[in-house]
Amino acid sequence: MSTHRWAWPVSGLVAGLAGLATSYFVAALLAVRDTPVVAVAETVIQLSPGTLVEWGIQQLGVWDKPVLIVGILVVLALAFAAIGALAARWRWAALVGWVLLAGIGVAAVAVQDAVPPVAYVPLVVGFITWVATLELLTRRFRDEPATTAPTGEVAAAGSRRGFVLGASTVAVLAVGLTGLGRVVGRGRRNVEEARALLRLPGVSEPRVPHAARIGLAGVSPWQTSEEDFYLIHTAITLPTIEPDKWRLRIHGLVENEVVLNYQDLVDHRLTEAWVTLNCVSNPVGGNLIGNAWWSGVRLAELLERAGVLPEADAVLQTSEDGWTCGTPLAALTDDRDAMLALAMNGRPLPIEHGFPVRTIVPGLYGFVSATKWVVDLEVTRFDRIEAYWTGKGWAEQAPVRLASRIDVPRSGDDVPAGAVRVGGVAWAQQVGISGVEVSVDGGAWLPVEIASPPTDDTWVQWAGSVPMEPGAHVLRVRATSKAGEVQTGVERDVVPDGATGWHTVEITAEG
Repeated sequence: MSTHRWAWPVSGLVAGLAGLATSYFVAALLAVRDTPVVAVAETVIQLSPGTLVEWGIQQLGVWDKPVLIVGILVVLALAFAAIGALAARWRWAALVGWVLLAGIGVAAVAVQDAVPPVAYVPLVVGFITWVATLELLTRRFRDEPATTAPTGEVAAAGSRRGFVLGASTVAVLAVGLTGLGRVVGRGRRNVEEARALLRLPGVSEPRVPHAARIGLAGVSPWQTSEEDFYLIHTAITLPTIEPDKWRLRIHGLVENEVVLNYQDLVDHRLTEAWVTLNCVSNPVGGNLIGNAWWSGVRLAELLERAGVLPEADAVLQTSEDGWTCGTPLAALTDDRDAMLALAMNGRPLPIEHGFPVRTIVPGLYGFVSATKWVVDLEVTRFDRIEAYWTGKGWAEQAPVRLASRIDVPRSGDDVPAGAVRVGGVAWAQQVGISGVEVSVDGGAWLPVEIASPPTDDTWVQWAGSVPMEPGAHVLRVRATSKAGEVQTGVERDVVPDGATGWHTVEITAEG
C-alpha cells in the first residue's frame, strides 16, 4: 500500500466529488431546490453572527454567496482527501467520515422550513456513491501483494495505470452527471418560459414624470432598471415557482384563514406606484437602493378580507426559501401602497426580484418588509416572533432614515475649477424631501435645486453649482425632510436600523 500512498487521498477526493455529482443530479431530477451543498451554505448563513453576514455583504457584494459555495467545496475537498487517506489504514474510519459528512448534510436539510421527505433522497444517493466509489477505486490496492520483485514492480505499474484510468473515468462521469443535472434541472427555464408568456391585465408601462428628472448627466436615473436594481437575499439557489403552483396563506390572529393563488391576484383590482426600496445594509453613499414602478394587490384589502383580530400588531412574512421578516401590521393596513407585487417596471417580476409574487412596503427597510417569493403571512404579535435578521442583532422595526448621496462628481474625480456642477439623490419615504444643501471644505451649506417627483415614497434627484478654487476639496451633502428634519451628520453603522451621516466625496479642481 505504501507504493500507492498518493492514490488513497486521490481516491477519497474522486469518490467525494462523485457523490456530490450524483446527489446534485438526483436533486435536479426530483426538483429538490436544496441540494446538500446549497442546504449547508444556507444553514451557514442562518447560523452566522449578524456582524459576519453584514461584513460579507459590505466586502463581497453579490459575490458573497459564490465565495461561500467555493469555500464549502474547498473544505469538502480536503475532507474527501482526508477520508481517502484514513481508508489506507482503517476502512471503518473512512466509513465514519462519510457518515459524519452525510449527517451534516441531513442536519442542514432538516433545519430548512417545510422540507419534503424527497429532499433527503439526494443525500442517501450521495452517501452510497461515496462508499461504493471509494471501495471500487481502492480495492486493487488492498488485494495487491506487497513485493519488490521485478514482476511485482510491473504489476504495481499496471495497477497504477489501472487506478489512473479508473479514477479519471469516475471523474469524467461525475462532471458529465453534473452537466446532465443542469439539463434535467430545467425548473428555472420552465419558470422563465411561464413568465415570458404572462399577460397581466391592469399592469401599465412606467412613464417617468418630467418633473422627477433634474437633467444632470451622471445622476442616478430616477427609474432603476431591473438589471441595475440591487440584489440582497439569503437564498443560495433562487426559488423557481411556476405561477399556477404558487399559493399564499394568510393565517394566525385572523377571523378567516385565506389561501390565495396567482390567478386570484391577477383577477383582483391592482394598485400601481413608484416606490424606492432601500436595504438596511446600505452604507452612507451606498448603492443598495433603487426606484421602480410596482404593480400588485394592496395588502390592506387582503388582510381586511381575513379579518385581523384586535390584539395583532405584526405580520410574520415567510419566503419560499424559509427567510422571514416581521412587519408592523399598521404599515400593511394604512393608506400607503403596501402590496403583493406581481410586476416591476411594467413586466412580471424577474425571478431574482421575487417572481411570481413579493411584498413591497414603502417607508420600511427591506429586512422588515420586502419578502421575495412570499408564500406565507402570519398575523401575529411582535412579542411572539423572531424573524431572520432580528435574531442576528438588527432592529425589530426599521423605518427608512432620511439620507442623501452625491453622484456627481465622484470621489477621486478631477474637475475644472470655477462653478462645479454637483448632483445626486435624496430620500425620506412617507415624508418627502423639502431641500438639499451641499458644503465645500466644511464651509456654509449652499442650497441646490431639487426635482419634484409625484410621490413622497421615492427618492428625489438634486443638482446645483458650487464655486471651487484650484486644489483638493471635500464636498458634503445633507437633506431636509418636509417634516423639517435635517439630516444628521452623526456617523452610525448600518446595524441595527440603518446608517446615518453625511455623504462625502474628495475631488480635485484644476485651474
